[in-house]
Amino acid sequence: MRWRSRLLVLARCLLAGLCLAASVPPWGWWPLAFVGVALWDQLIAGTPWKARFRRSWLVGATWLLPATAWMIDLTAPGYVIAGVVFAAYFGVAGALTPPGRARWIALPGAIVLAEIARWTFPFGGVPLATLAMGQAAAPVAQAARIGTAILVSGLVVVGGVALSAAWERRWRAAGVALAVVVGVTAVGGVAPKGHDVGPLTYAIVQGGGPQRTRAANTDEREVFLRHLRASNQITTPVDLVLWPENVISVEGALANNRESRELSALAQRLDSTLIVGATEGVDEFHFTNAAIAFLPDGAMGERYDKVRRVPFGEYVPMRGLIERLAGSGAGLPQRDAIPGTDPAVLHTPAGTFAVMISWEVFFTNRARDGVLHGGEVLLNPTNGSSYWLTQVQTQQVASSRLRSIETGRWTLQAAPTGFSAVVDPDGNLLDRSAVSEERVFQGTVQKRQGSTIATVAGPSPVVVLALVALAAGWWRQRRRGSAGCPAAFRQNPPTAARWRFTPKRSRAGWDPRVRSRSGG
Repeated sequence: MRWRSRLLVLARCLLAGLCLAASVPPWGWWPLAFVGVALWDQLIAGTPWKARFRRSWLVGATWLLPATAWMIDLTAPGYVIAGVVFAAYFGVAGALTPPGRARWIALPGAIVLAEIARWTFPFGGVPLATLAMGQAAAPVAQAARIGTAILVSGLVVVGGVALSAAWERRWRAAGVALAVVVGVTAVGGVAPKGHDVGPLTYAIVQGGGPQRTRAANTDEREVFLRHLRASNQITTPVDLVLWPENVISVEGALANNRESRELSALAQRLDSTLIVGATEGVDEFHFTNAAIAFLPDGAMGERYDKVRRVPFGEYVPMRGLIERLAGSGAGLPQRDAIPGTDPAVLHTPAGTFAVMISWEVFFTNRARDGVLHGGEVLLNPTNGSSYWLTQVQTQQVASSRLRSIETGRWTLQAAPTGFSAVVDPDGNLLDRSAVSEERVFQGTVQKRQGSTIATVAGPSPVVVLALVALAAGWWRQRRRGSAGCPAAFRQNPPTAARWRFTPKRSRAGWDPRVRSRSGG
């Protein structure tokens, strides 16, 4: 019986985690996230903190490992370590959640805090396969306009609580949780989102080529020429031409290389602002990764250097230690990118653009920074050609949708081998390329001004609310003692409950209100 019970718990943990994994791109079956959270909530009900940690850790691992399987191709040991460590964040969240029905107040706060922690630490955070990404195509995503993506994650947990409470036939609790989800989503749908200030005609260039390639085995000049040839398909007039991230790779400043002259000629021929992604070798230890504007007269305009670098992709944290541990065949980058320090914005004759280079689109505050400095359209030049599968690329598109909702801006995403995309201010995906195809998108979007609540306030209010919810849950748990816990908990209370109370047989079962004569 004991082993049967343990196997059942194991199966329930795996099912909860797989539901959460299936809700995020590339699968994107977003309703399953609510089911996964409801199963998770039932798993930790009435259990000691160690059991809550173990079960929550297993749910987190079963969620994150399938949803980040692309990482195996880069570093199998790193993939395992990342899955184990980040799952522990959710294990701690489960352990910090009270076991009684007060958990329905605390659990959303605990999981939100776990999400924001892994979006932040270590190495600046790894915000992949998040609860919010899975809702990018769902109605609840509109709440990002008032509380950023972290509020969307919180609402997913509240929705799961509603299902869990309904399973226990606690209709009042279920109704309150459902009302919170519907109400906050509705407010997000009608909240301020800026206003149009004028049209922008654009062309997004995707040069195509094979997926799952590395810089070491790729002809850098050929990648550049693919995009140069694809740009011949552009029909003028056009205000903005957007190229992907680092499809230009040179040693020394771009201005001193022949690619600069070719790009200048292209901008003049199209009579357009051309924004390209370029990496420039600085020395044997460092390089830069920037979005650089070429103006319609051929002159080089402003540049934005990437601030958020990819750990172990664009730099190696604690390089001396990591290289000794990993060995020579680990595939670590030989040079570190120099992080930028300027605001995430480019001022051009075509307009003022908020720029998020590739990895930066996963971070709310990079888009906020650009919009707060006057960005009228979001640009996401990216490069996912080195990744296995399409998990990173689809999750990046989902992040572009969330950034559009948060800021009330159109997003133009350009990738060399996919996915390039166009997203409107409501987060609707209007067009997306296929992997490896050569394609040029052309169309018209609206430059926009004005702020959303999320742009002004950022994620901080939601983090504070999560802390309050966690504290309120524990206050209510202590106030009620073990009352309100599931029957199994009342019949076999944890050690702390046994110390404080003496079970007493009655028609109503165990009565937690009867104090022990020998206990406090």
